[in-house]
Amino acid sequence: VNANIPTIKRNGGSNAAAVAIDPTTGEVRGLIGSYDWSDKDFGKVNVATSLRQPGSSFKPIYYSQALADGTITPATVLHDVKTDFGGGYVPLDADKKFRGDVTVRNALDWSLNIPSVEVMQKVGIDKAVQTAQRMGLSSIDDKKNNYGLSLALGAAEVTPLQMTNAYAA
Repeated sequence: VNANIPTIKRNGGSNAAAVAIDPTTGEVRGLIGSYDWSDKDFGKVNVATSLRQPGSSFKPIYYSQALADGTITPATVLHDVKTDFGGGYVPLDADKKFRGDVTVRNALDWSLNIPSVEVMQKVGIDKAVQTAQRMGLSSIDDKKNNYGLSLALGAAEVTPLQMTNAYAA
């Protein structure tokens, strides 16, 4: 955490946390809640237990459901092209490039946003929320927050501790 805080601050961040969980037992093996407890502005915030948007780390949650349902396979072709998903929602990939047809394997590996929204659309928001809750992401609730398809890009809030636990599974 300390080694990365200069880069985090250069990019507009103000704090950092880390969580390590034993995947076989679920035991928290390490938890750093803040980069510097004595920092007067942000130090006394336990980021590991604070709600944060998970961004692209949320993608494997609903991809796993789509794979389990057979909605997609690793070889399914998705479309990384400019797409209006309705209501003017036109997400872009981080590099603002379009790759055309890509496999699920590559879309997830490259963390492509447009194909990920396509997968969310196939899975359905309700099913994605149910999957997230089943995996321990209890703060995600589409009845309270109408995420829409932006949920695909991690618009909901979870704690890093919950997210780490979901990945431990």
